[in-house]
Amino acid sequence: MKTNAQRSGRLPVPSRTVAFIAIFLLALAGVLFSLVQGAVSIHVLDIIGVFRGAETGGTHDIIWNVRFPRTLVAALVGIHLALAGALLQGVMRNPMADPHIIGVSSGAGLTGIAMIVLFPAYSYLMTPAAFIGALIAAGLVYALAWKNGIQPVRLILAGVAVSAFFGSGISAMLVFYSDRVDGALLFLVGGLSAKTWPHFQQLLPYTVIGGISALLLARRMNILALDEQNAKGLGLNVEAARVLVIAVAALLSASAVSVVGLLGFVGMIVPHVTRMLFGHDYRLLLPASALIGISVMTIFDTLSRIIFAPIELPVGILTGAIGAPFFIYLLRKKGSRV
Repeated sequence: MKTNAQRSGRLPVPSRTVAFIAIFLLALAGVLFSLVQGAVSIHVLDIIGVFRGAETGGTHDIIWNVRFPRTLVAALVGIHLALAGALLQGVMRNPMADPHIIGVSSGAGLTGIAMIVLFPAYSYLMTPAAFIGALIAAGLVYALAWKNGIQPVRLILAGVAVSAFFGSGISAMLVFYSDRVDGALLFLVGGLSAKTWPHFQQLLPYTVIGGISALLLARRMNILALDEQNAKGLGLNVEAARVLVIAVAALLSASAVSVVGLLGFVGMIVPHVTRMLFGHDYRLLLPASALIGISVMTIFDTLSRIIFAPIELPVGILTGAIGAPFFIYLLRKKGSRV
């Protein structure tokens, strides 16, 4: 006879503990892989020497001023997109929900592009502007998809429509201001090239605020997984909880977009894989998603640097190339229930 854990597809408690340790070690391995590999490979002992202060010169500059801050930015972006995807998938009851697919990233991208091409002197306001754009996009998707509840098909269609709408705004802006598109191209593709300590410092406060907020929402997310009547019976203000969850997801997504541009599918893949291992309890799902997000982004970013070395491939191209087939797989697998 199958156990409840086997029927739900998740690992039993002891195995989940082992898996949690494994993904923590995988996150550390992703960080180390990012520090070691690049245009120039650096030995692990030399990296240890840099952090101990025993290594100076070129190796110190490469690790401390180039690879380490870039790796930290990649890790934070992985946390942001993974948590945002997990929250959106839960609140919208759809395993294919993702900041990129449902238009949240496009809303942040439109306001981000506007800051780049129209108001470059106010670039320090990029994150708040992206947050406003993401909130508007999320609100539109939710409003268009709502009709006596949220249905997966309406959600995907509304997300495609909103994403196309904001995407056309981005295209129009680039056409009208074609002389200023150089700084916008990498933003549109999504990349971590030249990300240094100021970018890490820009992103870190939003990681702390958004990450803590997401973890505090775990109990509400578990209740939202019930049907609406049961959730209300447990004393939850369902609509207020949904708005709060969407706002936190928008903050996480927008802050990531404002630093690295439009990265697709990470927010869809990571929570889905995490849910397969740890089930639907958001008290486990959220921290586990964050760790796997670190692994995915640091490993993908490193691969983007070394696959066509010395030419660096923007990591957004790699995530899109891998994420699109995964989306098709999910669509076929869940098709009968969507």
